[in-house]
Amino acid sequence: MSKVNSRDISPELARHSRRAERDHSEQRWLVSYSDFITLLFAFFVVMYAISAVNETKYARFHSAINSAFKENIRQGSSGVLVIEQDSVLKSLIDERNLQFIELQRRQQESIRAMLHQLGSVLAPLVKQGMVRVLQTGRGIVIDLNAKVLFQEGDAELQANARPTLDEVARVLNTNRLAVEVKGHTDNIPIRTALYPSNWELSTARASRVVRFFIDDGVASQRLTAAGDAENDPIVPNDSPEDRARNRRVTVTVLTPTLKPVEQGDYWGK
Repeated sequence: MSKVNSRDISPELARHSRRAERDHSEQRWLVSYSDFITLLFAFFVVMYAISAVNETKYARFHSAINSAFKENIRQGSSGVLVIEQDSVLKSLIDERNLQFIELQRRQQESIRAMLHQLGSVLAPLVKQGMVRVLQTGRGIVIDLNAKVLFQEGDAELQANARPTLDEVARVLNTNRLAVEVKGHTDNIPIRTALYPSNWELSTARASRVVRFFIDDGVASQRLTAAGDAENDPIVPNDSPEDRARNRRVTVTVLTPTLKPVEQGDYWGK
C-alpha cells in the first residue's frame, strides 16, 4: 500500500480541514460559558431555597403594590409603563396606618384593663385617701402616700407595705410597659447621717420600691428610680395635713407614644 503524500491532498480539502479545526477551537468558549451559567443558576436556586420569607409581610406588601399598580400605572409616551411613585407610597402608608390603628386600640384596651385592676386591688387604700390611681398623658399614675410605705424620715419599707406593693407588682407583670418610680417629700429640710437632704431621702425611697418590684418579678429593664425632693407637690405645703399628702412615692406606668406614618416620614422630612 502506498502512503499518501501531503502534496497529493488537494488545496481545497486542506483549506476545509484547517477551517474546521479553527471553528472548533473558536467555539470552545461556549463550553465554559455554559458551565458558568449552570453554576450561576444552581447558586440562585440554593439561595432561594435557604431564604426565610415572612409570608405575612410579603402578602401585605404584595397587596399594596397590586392596588397601586391597578389604579396608578399609566402608559408613557415611549410605550413604557410608568408607576406613580407617590401613589405607591400612599398605599404602603395606608397599610401601615391600619396596623397603627389596631395597635392603638389594643394599647387602650390594655390601659383600661390595668386601671380597672389597680382600682380593685387598691380600693381600700383609695377610700382611706392613702392611694390615688389616675390616668394622665404620660400613662397610669399610682400615688402611694409615704405613710403606707415608710416610717417618717426613713427609706426602709414597713412590713405592712409589702402586701400593697405585692398587688401593684402583680398588675405590673400583666404587661411589659416601662415603669417610673419617683420619690417626693415635703418642704421641711432633713439632715441626718443617711440622708443629708430631701434629695437623698426621696431617691432612696424610690430605689427601695424599685428593688421590691424587682424581687417580685418585675423585669429590671422596665424600671427607673428618681427623686424629686420637695419640688413637685400636689398641694401647697401650708399645713401638716398637706405636707403629709406631698410625702409620697409615685409609680407611673408609661404609655408609649404612637403616631401614624406620613409620607414625609418616608422621605426623611
